[in-house]
Amino acid sequence: MKRIAALDMLRGYALVCIMLDHMPMGVLRSFTLANFTVFDAAELFVLLSGFLVGMVWIKVEAREGRRAAQWRFLKRAYKVWLALVIGAVLLALFSHLLFEFKMNHKAVWFQYSRWIVENPFGYVATVALMWMQPNLLDVLALYVLLIATAPITVPFLLRMPFTAMAVSAAIWWLSEPLNAMIPNQREGQGLLFNPFGWQLLFFTGVAMGAFRDQFMPVLRQRTGVLNGISVAILLFGLAIIICWRIGAPAKPVADMLKQVYGSIDKWSLDGLRYMSILAATWLVAVPLASAFEWMARTLLGRDLAEIGRGGLWSFVTCVLLSIWGDALDMTVSPGATGFLLRVAIDIWVIVALWISAALWLRREEWMGRVRSWLTRLT
Repeated sequence: MKRIAALDMLRGYALVCIMLDHMPMGVLRSFTLANFTVFDAAELFVLLSGFLVGMVWIKVEAREGRRAAQWRFLKRAYKVWLALVIGAVLLALFSHLLFEFKMNHKAVWFQYSRWIVENPFGYVATVALMWMQPNLLDVLALYVLLIATAPITVPFLLRMPFTAMAVSAAIWWLSEPLNAMIPNQREGQGLLFNPFGWQLLFFTGVAMGAFRDQFMPVLRQRTGVLNGISVAILLFGLAIIICWRIGAPAKPVADMLKQVYGSIDKWSLDGLRYMSILAATWLVAVPLASAFEWMARTLLGRDLAEIGRGGLWSFVTCVLLSIWGDALDMTVSPGATGFLLRVAIDIWVIVALWISAALWLRREEWMGRVRSWLTRLT
C-alpha cells in the first residue's frame, strides 16, 4: 500500500510530542501540541492509528478476503502486546541502571526499577497479563485491546457503519462505569487510558480510513461551514488553555467557559477533546492539505516521517529517550546556561529518536553489510 507522507510525518510529530511531554524539565515541551489545544499527541496517535487500520483493512480484504484481514490484525495485536511487555522490561531495567548511576528521574515511577530486580518474573507476568501498565507505555495497553477487537468490530463497522458508530458512542457515554469493571492494579478504577472511552476516537479513525472516498465528496460541499465550525472549536479550546495559563486573574472567564464544556478528562476522552481533534483533522485534511503535503516534502518533514514509519520501535524508543532526557535535565543547574543545556538535551533526544528510526528502517541493509564484513573476517 502506498504510504501517505503527511500521515507518517504527523505520526512522527505525535511521537516527538509524547517524548517531550514526558520530560518535565524540558524546554521544548512548552511548544508541543498540548500547549495550544485541549487535546494532545495521544489523541493524534490513536486517531491516526485507527485511520491506518481502516485503510489497510479495506486494501487487504479487497485483495485477500476478510479472514486474511482479521488474521492480519490479530497478529498485529500480538505484536503490540509483545512491544508492551518488552518495552516494560526495558523501561524498568533502564530506569534501574540510571538510578545505579545516581541519575534521578521523574518521567517514570521509581518502583518499576525495584520490581524488575526484586521480582522479575512477577513484574513481567503482571505486565503480560495487563494487570499492570507502566506509565509512558499505558497507551500501548489501550492499543492492544482496540486492535485485538478489530476482527469483530471492523466488519460490523463496514457492514452497518451508522449502527456501529451509534453503539460506539453509547459505550463512550457509559465508559467510566464500564472501565471500573476491568480488574487490574488500580483497584476498581480500570485502565488509565479508558478503552471504552478511547474506542470512540479509534473507530472514528477506522471509519475515516475505510469510508473516506464515500463521505469526503459530500463533506467538501460544506467546506465553508465546516471550516468555520472547526476554527471556532479550536479557538474555544485555545481560550481555555490561555485562561489556564493566566491563572487566578482569568478565573471569571475560565468559570464562564466551563459552564459550556463542563469538564475535561483525558483518561476517559471527554467530548471537547474528541470534537477538538476532529476539528483539527478536518482543517489539516482539507484547507491545509497542500501546506501539510509541502511540509512532508521538507527535510524536517521527511525526518519526522521516518520516525512515524518506525512504528512500535519508534514508540518504545521515544519512551526510553524521554526517561534518559529527564535524567539528564535533572543534572543541569538553573540559570541561562542550564536553560541552553536543556534545549540541547531536547534537540539531542529528538535527533536520537530519528537516528534510531532510520537505523531500524534500514536494518536489512546495514545488517547485511555487517554479516558480509563478519564473513570476510572469518
